[in-house]
This record gives sequence, C-alpha cells and structure tokens, in this order.
Amino acid sequence: MQLIRDIYAAKRNQGRAVISFEFFPPKTEEGDRHLLQTTVPELLRTRPDYCSVTYGAGGGTREKTLMIVDRIQREYRLTAVAHLTCVGSTKEEIRELLDQIRALGVRNVLALRGDMPGGGEFRATAGGFEFSSQLVRFIREQDGFSIGVAGFPEGHMACKEGKYADWEHLKEKVDAGADFVVTQLFFDNADFFAFRDHMTKKLGVAVPIVPGIVSILSGTQIKRFTALCGARIPASLAAKLEELGGDDAAVSEFGIEYATRQCEELLRGGAPGVHFYTLNKAQATVRILRNLGMAEG
Repeated sequence: MQLIRDIYAAKRNQGRAVISFEFFPPKTEEGDRHLLQTTVPELLRTRPDYCSVTYGAGGGTREKTLMIVDRIQREYRLTAVAHLTCVGSTKEEIRELLDQIRALGVRNVLALRGDMPGGGEFRATAGGFEFSSQLVRFIREQDGFSIGVAGFPEGHMACKEGKYADWEHLKEKVDAGADFVVTQLFFDNADFFAFRDHMTKKLGVAVPIVPGIVSILSGTQIKRFTALCGARIPASLAAKLEELGGDDAAVSEFGIEYATRQCEELLRGGAPGVHFYTLNKAQATVRILRNLGMAEG
C-alpha cells in the first residue's frame, strides 16, 4: 500500500486532486456487511486514492477499526488510514498497537488526541500522551508510517485561547512529523482559505492541508453534528435548512448541490484534494463526484 504523503506528492506533480473517504466502524454485524459489501464497492467505482476509518471515543472500536482497515486493503486493494488517539492508552500500549497495525500491512495513521468516552474534558492517561503532537512524535520515532493530523478551520472548540492558538498547536503537530492535515467539516469556504493561508504563509506549513466535506442529509442530523464538533452553520445555510424543514429528501438534494459548490470552489482555490465524510453512505458522495466530473455518470 502507498504512503499517503507519496499519494499527495504524485497527484500534485500530475496536477490532479486527491479524493479520499472517511468511514466509521458500524455498531452491528449487519452494518459491517453493508459497509464492506455495499458502500465501499459503490464508492470504489469513483476510483478514490485512499480512505480512513475512525476510532471510537476512548478506543472503544479499536479492534473493529483495524478489522475494517485490514479488509479494505486486502479485499479491495485501497490504501487505508487507521485513526489512532491518545485516549485511554499508555505509551507502551500505543507501541503495541502500532506493531499490530504494521503487521496488517497498514502504513498510514491519523494521529488524534481523541474524545473521552461519554464526552467531557480530556484527561491524559498515566504513562500516555497529553497532546496529539506528542503522539505524532512517538509514531514518527517508530519509522515507516505516514502520519496525518486533524486541522480546524474555525479553531478547535476545546481551545479556549481561540483559533490562532489552535493553529499554532497544529504547527507543532506538523513540526513533530505530520505529513498531511485533514480538516474538520466546515460550510463556509472562507474559513478554510483563511486557515490555509495562515498556516502556509504565516506559519510556514508546507504539508498538504486537505478540506473535509460532508454532504448534509437532514437538518436535524447536521445540527447535532455541528453541536458536537463546533462547526458553524452560516446564516444563509441555516435559513435554507429552516425553509426545507423536515423534508429530508429535499435537504439531501440541497446538501449534494451545496457540497458540490463547496468542492468546486475549494479545488479552484488550490486545495490538494477533498476528504469526504461519507457517514458510511455512498450515494451523495458519488453524485458530488459526478457533478465535479470526477466520476463516471
């Protein structure tokens, strides 16, 4: 499997965008089957460059995350990224997990501080790491991995000092050895461009900064998501969602149109690619890529 840093470098040289997807570990065996036997094959028709698989709060989905990453790589030959967090693990436990990841032939990880089980303020594990930059540095010492980290165009909601302080912390993660940055979802491209320009022009970050995009499926769902992650819903978008109300079919159609426009502007503005938060569904992402002329109709 390719290293993610090499994928971005190759596509940059070709003048082409990198397309990637994110999945989460389902809670049931039926969900596993649907993801691996339906969603992934449908999305593979768009010829993505890689995918990532999330890691539940507190590492609660560790084994399932690795199972999905392993199967995607073995059965579909698609490069996969395993998420890895600081929560609930000592340094030695993370070292053992990295050995397990390596044994599966996985060479790419997304290093995150992570969320506490049940929410609440982050607490470092004794013998573990307090900051994701420490985790990045530790993984880099193990050699052989390409490391991604998360970026927050509006600033991390837990960073009380504000977004510019949060962006300084991101610079620390890159300096510690991160190869690429994938952003939290956002709905105003101006936030992404301001974030990217600050990181590259003022802080000197040279690794790919990749926008993360979600296609809205329902008004209720996106309000819940943004409340959890701190992303802002612009007034014009909020007004449109209010107008569409509980008509989820209409909201989904509008979400595809809105995300398509976002992606068009981001790619015109020099984004190295787009990372789609698929919510383990294929239809919306496939349609967006078709709208962009990046998948067969």
